[in-house]
Amino acid sequence: MSVGSADAGLTIVLVKAGKTKIRYPAALVADDGVRVTVRAPWAAPGTRDFGFVRFEPGDVFTEHYWRDAWFAVKEVRTGSGELKGWYCDVTRPAAVRDGELVVEDLDLDLWVSADRAQVLRLDEDEFEESGLAGRDPEAAKAAVAALDGLERLARTEEGFAALLG
Repeated sequence: MSVGSADAGLTIVLVKAGKTKIRYPAALVADDGVRVTVRAPWAAPGTRDFGFVRFEPGDVFTEHYWRDAWFAVKEVRTGSGELKGWYCDVTRPAAVRDGELVVEDLDLDLWVSADRAQVLRLDEDEFEESGLAGRDPEAAKAAVAALDGLERLARTEEGFAALLG
């Protein structure tokens, strides 16, 4: 089921460990019934410096969520349009209901720089500490497979072009 017209908005709700981590408004760009694409400004207050990239006010995220995949891919650009890279969250498949797009963050992340020279697996320690492998082994297996698949794709010549095109 698609959300509606591209003029609509959605509230993105990121859940982690059963609690809402962040919620923010986003403009709906496209919804084909499987993939939902939204655009939103950097939603956290202030600047967040990860060492390998800085997310800051003015940055624009074009976020791609799937109802049938265990990840989200977020293209990150400066306010002037310069590509910073892609931040990928490993999540349970997205659910859209009542104007909200809800995803459960499973801790694993991947950063891919704009020039694709950096492909960094992130938060694997948090994933291990989360205990998901013991509570829900099938979900843990799907999460690791999603991260592995994203990394493989990022390292190909096409990168994410085929996935996001």
